[in-house]
This record gives sequence, C-alpha cells and structure tokens, in this order.
Amino acid sequence: MKGMKTNKSYSKRLKLTKNGKVLSRKPGFNHFNAKQSRTTQLAGRKGQNFIIKSKPRSHLLPFN
Repeated sequence: MKGMKTNKSYSKRLKLTKNGKVLSRKPGFNHFNAKQSRTTQLAGRKGQNFIIKSKPRSHLLPFN
C-alpha cells in the first residue's frame, strides 16, 4: 500500500524544527557575498519563518 509522497522540491528548501516551525533560507544569498558587509553576510545565514498559505504543511512534508 502506497502512502503520501513528500514534495522533494519543498523538503530540500525547508527545515522543520523540533517545535514544529518551518524555516527557510533568506533569498538572495547564494553567491556574490564577498562584496556585502560582514553583518549582511551573517544575516543571510539565519533562517526565516516560512508560512505555507495555500496548502497544508502535511501535504508538502508528510514524513518530517
């Protein structure tokens, strides 16, 4: 019997914390970070809270 599949495109971009929050990376920090100030570089390392509006989280990440 097959179960629900995980949406791999979302699961690679998101991290699920132990309290159930979903964190994602801030956009715009993939490359060309050497020209940014150090505080801006470090701000890109922090995750930001991700809210799934249109679909429930269990549909996108059923096994995490």
